[in-house]
Amino acid sequence: MKNHTHLHQPQPAIGAFEPLHPERFAAAQKSTWVSIAINLLLTFFQVAGGFFAHSQALMADGLHSLSDLLSDVLVLYANRHGNRHADANHPYGHARVETAATFILGIFLAALGVGLLVAAAMRLQQPSTLQAVNPLALAIAMAALVAKEGMFRYMLAVAKRVRSQMLVANAWHARSDAASSLVVVVGVIGNLFGYTFLDLVAAAVVGVMIAHMGGKLALEAMAELIDTGLDEEEVEAIRQTLLNTHGVRALHDLRTRKMADNALVDAHIVVDPKISVSEGHFIAESARYAVLQNHHVLDVMVHIDPEDDLQAKPNAHLPGRPGLLAHLAERLGDSSLTGNRVVFHYLDGKVDAEIYLPADQAHGKQADALQTRCDELVGDDELFRAIHVHRSHAQN
Repeated sequence: MKNHTHLHQPQPAIGAFEPLHPERFAAAQKSTWVSIAINLLLTFFQVAGGFFAHSQALMADGLHSLSDLLSDVLVLYANRHGNRHADANHPYGHARVETAATFILGIFLAALGVGLLVAAAMRLQQPSTLQAVNPLALAIAMAALVAKEGMFRYMLAVAKRVRSQMLVANAWHARSDAASSLVVVVGVIGNLFGYTFLDLVAAAVVGVMIAHMGGKLALEAMAELIDTGLDEEEVEAIRQTLLNTHGVRALHDLRTRKMADNALVDAHIVVDPKISVSEGHFIAESARYAVLQNHHVLDVMVHIDPEDDLQAKPNAHLPGRPGLLAHLAERLGDSSLTGNRVVFHYLDGKVDAEIYLPADQAHGKQADALQTRCDELVGDDELFRAIHVHRSHAQN
């Protein structure tokens, strides 16, 4: 028995775009456009200033700002497409567009960082080509440092407010930019004091920082794309929520996987094997609702088990209802059972049966004789473990 989730969400008109999370979408759009404007200005002033002031470190930081500008455009694309509603081809939504964008951004940054590192290392091999920088480079580097640190604080506050993984990644990317600008400031100051090689050393350090950040983002995104589960603490919290649901006797095979800022959960819960199908479904609904209310989860799939199927013997080899009824009629020599209400419980590799007799058979020697024959049957039967005859007129 499985409890399936149906996302009943209003769909936008054909051709129209309506974000799944309007607040997050609007916040991401605004913060990203602010970042685009700042990075556009920084790219121009850092590259141009580095060129005219003879600072390789400042030019490297300018290329870093250019990568930020390109990544901001990628974020805009991912934010728009990742906020689309679920559809027939994407029943779980489009959240992993953000993850894919983060992965692409990480790969791009890693490649850029390695490129800057190699370029700086090659220039350091030729000391005669090293030049003293113009003080203008220091002024631009200081301005870039202040701008990037301010952008980091602004973007991180927005990301935490709307709980967006991609915006958090972009905010920390801005912090790495601030750190790289700090390295550039130190390198330029060292160059101005006569240590001309420090400007190139700063450029190399900036390359390492960019490559490290890019590699980290790519690995984290890859972990999500291959369905890495939630951390142990969160999984345990979800486990306790499920176990605290009334009617849940035990829990096994709890699986989770991340999807952008949310998670998907699959769980097998054990309930009383003799309850009705509708009660089992109600328990599943209750467990699912509890997880959705108490955890940042997109969807929960609950599978109902009458026993721990990891420990009990399998039941797949047993026949279905027609086969069991035919087997009972043959062993008991009573074909009239097929007209009675019979409930089967598949447990631990065998079957428990409950036979409900109609009013005209629910009393007297006839019912006692049937129970006796049933008790004798289960002594050597390969299918039935227990059979109970109910002296009741209850019948479907």
